[in-house]
Amino acid sequence: MKLYVDTSNKQVTVSKESVEKTDQNGRQKTERDTGRPMWSTQVFILDEDGGEVITVTTAGIRPEVKVGQIVTLSKLEALPWSTNGRSGVAFRATEIKSATVPAAKSA
Repeated sequence: MKLYVDTSNKQVTVSKESVEKTDQNGRQKTERDTGRPMWSTQVFILDEDGGEVITVTTAGIRPEVKVGQIVTLSKLEALPWSTNGRSGVAFRATEIKSATVPAAKSA
């Protein structure tokens, strides 16, 4: 079962630019099935209840986003994990891209 997070009513802002997701030897990780390179992007998600910083993994071309930029996350998936007595939630999206901001209407 896949757990998708709806971010359509939330403001998502890049808080740290995309970097290579690396293994314990410092090599960039690749997606198991496709071999595409993996990237980590830190974002701040804000809604009426407050905000939270998460790191989102994507695969393929490095996301072209900058710190402070409002973005959209396509198919954000929450992936619960547990290893060696530690646990948490990892996040993965199919795409991170610049949000289109509607043009201001003139009065």
